Amino acid sequence: MHSWEYLLSIVYEAAIKKYPILGKIFSLLRDFHRIAFSQQRSELDSWITKAEQLQIDEVNTYINGLRNDITADKNGIDFKYNNGLAEGSVNKIKLTKRIMYGRNSFLLLKAKLLLNEFYHQIN
Repeated sequence: MHSWEYLLSIVYEAAIKKYPILGKIFSLLRDFHRIAFSQQRSELDSWITKAEQLQIDEVNTYINGLRNDITADKNGIDFKYNNGLAEGSVNKIKLTKRIMYGRNSFLLLKAKLLLNEFYHQIN
């Protein structure tokens, strides 16, 4: 163990001793990470029940968000693909539009976006 790891463990233990709820939250986050990246969607419902028992407003807000679209959340755990590529393209288009707002015509914006897509093709 490196000296900085040792110091980090001492600080962690001191924080847990002073604020025990931090240990519970850290454990909760570790469990969520394990569920999400080990593709064990069946454990998500039990994790939500366990998280609700902490009675922390911020955690409860997050849980309510999970419950609003639980099917999508479980699919996100099951499948390895996502819509990140499309979101990145949309973000790039919106950024270009914001930069050019009020300076140029729509035709120039369209030409710039098409040129960017032509030169930055993925395949």
